[in-house]
Amino acid sequence: MRYGYWLPIFGGWLRNVPDEGMAATWDYVRRLACRSEQIGYDLTLVAELNLNDIKGVEAPALDAWSTAAALAAVTERLELMVAVRPTFHSPALLAKQAANIDGICGMPGRLSLNVVSSWWADEARQYGVHFEQHEDRYARTAEWLEVVDGMWKEERFSYAGNYYRVENASLQPKPITRPRPTLYAGGESEAAKNLIARRCDAYVMHGDPPERIREKVADMRARRERFELPPMQYGMAAYSIVRDTERETQAELARITDVQSSAAGFANYQQWLAGTKLEQRMTIEEYSVSNRGLRPGLIGTPEQVSGRVEEYEDAGLNLLLLQCSPQAEEMERFAAQVIRRPTPVGQLAA
Repeated sequence: MRYGYWLPIFGGWLRNVPDEGMAATWDYVRRLACRSEQIGYDLTLVAELNLNDIKGVEAPALDAWSTAAALAAVTERLELMVAVRPTFHSPALLAKQAANIDGICGMPGRLSLNVVSSWWADEARQYGVHFEQHEDRYARTAEWLEVVDGMWKEERFSYAGNYYRVENASLQPKPITRPRPTLYAGGESEAAKNLIARRCDAYVMHGDPPERIREKVADMRARRERFELPPMQYGMAAYSIVRDTERETQAELARITDVQSSAAGFANYQQWLAGTKLEQRMTIEEYSVSNRGLRPGLIGTPEQVSGRVEEYEDAGLNLLLLQCSPQAEEMERFAAQVIRRPTPVGQLAA
């Protein structure tokens, strides 16, 4: 299993806790990223929103791409999975920008893209971006991916589609990651899954129990085989709570799920539900944690959480994208007690 985490560019992950002690500042995320690669984390996901959907639109939110470029220069091995929304970025210009950051990373495989469809109509209006309906977004994304891939791979690239036109374009230097930086994407509609299976390298999912993840992995594997393409990677979002006792675990769970509909991010949450096509309904208890993060059940003692991780590995998952709060302290705990958990003496003997 590879272990990743969401970079807290919004100053936290809990909609019902105003101050989580993790400021949305360059200083905090820099220290967190540098420390994370020292204690065993493989990847950080840098989300992209211009407004803060967790703490409310008036709260600060760091820009994804300039933050990623800065992190590329101060980290050594951490993979930077940067979210990108096609409606907010010209594909040829984004391909140039990503290739440059890939070079700053200094080592192949450190920059990757998480291709995300826009869901927040208010944000699009505030930033002067056209907001498209769900199915139209994927038609645009399909063309966007073709242009980015062509710019990275070909010496001269031309493209004429319904959304984008590029004429005899040159991109130098090319990415140092070959044949291209990894493309991650997630989605639960038929349009999304077919596009991801055909055009991307990895499928990332909202949180669900192991048996449901097993079904999703099997479904995507079958789609991938129909396109005669090599196997994909599979990742999942999850919120983690690791404690020494069941009582401590339940107390922390109660703290983070004490939901108030008056919280600053509640209206944004409603827009997210309306702007996506999820396979399952969300409960109000899940409001406080994004991306169905509580459903995986990475909550309990180190032994319980480690056992749960093994269930996900058996289901075909190979990447966990964790959220926790307060982030620095909880990531240290998870690394020490789960990622670097000592092997019991009996297992060593065996």
